[in-house]
Amino acid sequence: VPKLLLFVGLPRADIPARALFRTPHLRRALLPYFQLTQAVRVGDLGRFNAVIQQHGAGFQRDHTYTLILRLRHNVIKTGIRRICMAYSRISLADVAARLQLDSADDAEYIVAKAIRDGVIDASIDHDGGFIQSKDVLDVYATNEPQESFHTRASFCLKLYSDSVKAMRFPPNAYRKFLETPEQRRERELQETELAQEMEGEDDPF
Repeated sequence: VPKLLLFVGLPRADIPARALFRTPHLRRALLPYFQLTQAVRVGDLGRFNAVIQQHGAGFQRDHTYTLILRLRHNVIKTGIRRICMAYSRISLADVAARLQLDSADDAEYIVAKAIRDGVIDASIDHDGGFIQSKDVLDVYATNEPQESFHTRASFCLKLYSDSVKAMRFPPNAYRKFLETPEQRRERELQETELAQEMEGEDDPF
């Protein structure tokens, strides 16, 4: 269960607390997932691929392999964000090298998608083959806090809605818990007999 809980927050860039990985009886079992989390946190695609290659068989036994593969996009997205924070201008070839992508064309496609999704605030110079990041002095002057809050609120509302749907009962389902007339008469008879026996015990004469 703890292994699956990691994937509740990781797709939304919520890094699990380090204390989870330090739990004595879980430390050894969660070590591959700790290494995976570190790669996701820093956006290191090379480390991410190395962890999958090293522990792929264990991930498949845990039935988490498919979920882990889906995190690749998050790793790349985090890597692009960190690159744009570090460089105001960088070539697409350098981006491809840092993210260990196959070509500058792949980097251009991924960066364009990140710009469209609002992951980074930058522009691509297709003729020059570089990314130009826009200076952001105050993150609260952008839409990022609002979008982050909206994402988390939507997740909570969906979780609540799904929980309510799961707790719904079929119409008149409560009736199977009600007494039938025969059961009620039998219960009343037993209560009457028990009351009479108790009265007889209380009478000393």
